[in-house]
Amino acid sequence: MPASPVDPVPDPAPEIPLKAALEAVLMVVDEPISAVRLAEVLERPRKLVAAALAELAEEYTEQQRGFELRHIAGGWRFYTRAVCAPVVDRFVLDGQQARLTQAALETLAVIAYRQPVSRSRVSAVRGVNCDGVMRTLVQRGLVEESGTEPETGAYLYRTTHYFLERMGLRGLDELPELAPFLPEADDVEADSQEGSAIAEAVLAVDSGPSGD
Repeated sequence: MPASPVDPVPDPAPEIPLKAALEAVLMVVDEPISAVRLAEVLERPRKLVAAALAELAEEYTEQQRGFELRHIAGGWRFYTRAVCAPVVDRFVLDGQQARLTQAALETLAVIAYRQPVSRSRVSAVRGVNCDGVMRTLVQRGLVEESGTEPETGAYLYRTTHYFLERMGLRGLDELPELAPFLPEADDVEADSQEGSAIAEAVLAVDSGPSGD
């Protein structure tokens, strides 16, 4: 009997270049993704992935692209380049900047420096009731619950990774020191003094959260 034809073995799919694979994944992430996670997804050595990410970030800067690859909040993500922000604002916001109110910014600052912290403690530092502002910050993803206070059972709050991302920080250790913002007057009450210093310090970090 004639031998049956042998089906040809298909050629293996060509391996996607590492930088192209990284760009493809980074295009669809909605929050910063770590080099470790990217290495797992792409099944590539972590050191090669980390080096490729750094090279891509440098290439985009040298080419003056409209976007940049930034290492923020423990991961990597594409962002609009700062010089192009006005164009994006006009497209997305129709020329209107939606920023946090001063009260919300001050409350967020107290949480950032004192976390985990209860609502009552935040109110004591600011000198006003902060319940409404706290709810707004939670709804916008900048603050989240972080357990309860053992002594009182009050809910504790902390900032989120989204907060780090919007502030342009790799971690909380990049928040500025409070000392330069503290007044020297001896008659300033401790909590009020701290609240004012915290508000001034957080304003020194980049331009603050925008688009909220």
